[in-house]
Amino acid sequence: MAADRTAARAAAPVVLLLLLVPLLLLWLGARTDFDLRLADAMFDPITHSFPWRHAWLTERLGHGLLKYLLVCMGALVVLACAWDWYRPGRWPQWWRLRLRVLALSALLVPLAVSLLKQASYSHCPWDLQRYGGAQPYLRLLDAVPIGTPAGHCLPAGHASTALWLVALAVFWLPHRPRMAAVVAFSMLLLGFVTGWMQQLRGAHFLSHTLWSMWLACVIVAALYAAIVRPR
Repeated sequence: MAADRTAARAAAPVVLLLLLVPLLLLWLGARTDFDLRLADAMFDPITHSFPWRHAWLTERLGHGLLKYLLVCMGALVVLACAWDWYRPGRWPQWWRLRLRVLALSALLVPLAVSLLKQASYSHCPWDLQRYGGAQPYLRLLDAVPIGTPAGHCLPAGHASTALWLVALAVFWLPHRPRMAAVVAFSMLLLGFVTGWMQQLRGAHFLSHTLWSMWLACVIVAALYAAIVRPR
């Protein structure tokens, strides 16, 4: 019981943070223009384009090769977990449980982001009138004008191909929480960088990536609580 109370106290700040972050993101998206200010800084008004849109670093490496590598990594993790479930090997139980969290994260994080994108009316920067497109800019929670097509751009799908790696942190929980925090932060940073490269291209706003980061953390935390904690 003492160990359970200690674990609950340690988890409380994480739960509180996961509850507060969406409120902050809602306020930023509905009451500020921080997305536009950052996108303006990446847009060239002279050429009426995003200079990084077709750059090798952002298009070929970030959007192409890096995404392909991360998808392959996720597929290998899922296959390893499926094989272990079908024919349990010599891996210890604590490792197997955490492998399941990692594999399910590789599936559920991109899937959840993709489903939310399908229900989103938010447009990508390069589709907006402000940046040479045809659609109006709408803040989060703004009423959508009649006839405006859905943009399907929120949250950031590309970043989700990396954000499932946040689940690597569970391999250090609960006994090494500081190391778990370092790993989680590093993987969040990787997801942020992949989203930033898309933002440089005009494919996303910063808030799109931040929403994906929060969603990934919620999914990983829920999987850990459901799969590892009860055992």
